[in-house]
Amino acid sequence: MELNNKKTWLFSADMGYGHLRAVYPLRDIAEEGVLIAGAENTTAASEKKLWERTLSLYEFMSKAKSIPVIGNPLFSLLDSLLHIPSFYPIRNLSHTTLQVNLLESSIKKGLCSGMLQKISTKHLPLVTSFYAPAIAADKKGYDPVYCIICDADLNRVWVAKDPWESRIIYFAPCGKAAQRLKAYGVNEDKIFLTGFPLDEELLGGKDLKTLKSDVAKRLHYLDPNNRFKELHRKSVEHFLGEEYKEFRPERKLTISYSVGGAGAQKEIGKSIASGLRNKILNGELKLNLIAGIKKDICDYFLEVKERIAPGSDNIEVIYSEDLFTYFNMFNKVMRETDILWTKPSELSFYTALGIPVIMTPSIGSQEKFNSIWLREIQAGIKQLDPQYAEQWLYDYLNKGRLAEAAWSGFLKVRKLGIYKINEVLETGKMSREDSPILR
Repeated sequence: MELNNKKTWLFSADMGYGHLRAVYPLRDIAEEGVLIAGAENTTAASEKKLWERTLSLYEFMSKAKSIPVIGNPLFSLLDSLLHIPSFYPIRNLSHTTLQVNLLESSIKKGLCSGMLQKISTKHLPLVTSFYAPAIAADKKGYDPVYCIICDADLNRVWVAKDPWESRIIYFAPCGKAAQRLKAYGVNEDKIFLTGFPLDEELLGGKDLKTLKSDVAKRLHYLDPNNRFKELHRKSVEHFLGEEYKEFRPERKLTISYSVGGAGAQKEIGKSIASGLRNKILNGELKLNLIAGIKKDICDYFLEVKERIAPGSDNIEVIYSEDLFTYFNMFNKVMRETDILWTKPSELSFYTALGIPVIMTPSIGSQEKFNSIWLREIQAGIKQLDPQYAEQWLYDYLNKGRLAEAAWSGFLKVRKLGIYKINEVLETGKMSREDSPILR
């Protein structure tokens, strides 16, 4: 890995995959490995109860919509705690909120106290992908503190109560997130527009050798009638070169459906498999059902496979008991994924890999804004009825629409987050690139 040898305290939180996925690419520079706030090795018993209540609320909120009758009203009530205000009109939003005050109160009661004790043993930069550790360390006077933003937009709780006094440095995944931080009162010199950190295995170095090769192949699978090629051939050849010209089919069109960390929306995976059953059985299509580290979701997807295509290699269930093993498996799957079907979570940023995103319904304010961002950059498409995916999805495919979405994501979304974050940790500065893809 092309990272410096400078060690950091690397903390995340077990609040879905997004926060953990954001620190995984930086694992090689982590002192004592990736640490989880609220885990046994970083948390006292009294503090653990605070984290358990927070995690329980997160998982309950993620699944609340599926509760008959009361689900939607209950979810709306819970979601109001993490509500993100409308982006326009652009205005000063630095005033404190209920969420900010609740976090301050929790920190006073001991939230993140175990983390503070851990980082006091050796003075190293603190990098975290969750707001609570960053704000707790900042309040304690720890410096430097870096915070990775995991969505295209964010709630006020990510920023200190008095932002003009805070020393937290933020790594923003996109321009909208950076602009929102400014609205919350963060000084511009404390914001670096790095992009979301993608694992080097997906990139192949700063020159993106692996990624360019994968995108060149993917565009052919997404453009069976050469509709996209007729319009964009010169542009694609300019950025991808000979890889695009010399395509040789190596596999079949591949769709990956991924559920979130709480396991919500697993039923959509079943509907997708049912809607694409003929294509799967005919050997025209491979479907990956990504269960993450949830055994119950894995079992559910295995039942789907047995029902739709028993014994077939054209449906594969992706699962591991170990989180980092799962992330490694996920990376390998993404390299041969042509369409990513998922809720608009942190995986929205994986469209930087030239993968179009079919978006399931949003869960929560942050996902709503992720979906808006994906549509703005023309890299995400709202799912229609999965039962009829063989019709509408293949209409998009045959018209080159999915290839266009893939290309738009590849051109517009920042890919070098892991290197830019490392550069700031090493030098305190971040260089800018002229090429639209080398960002």
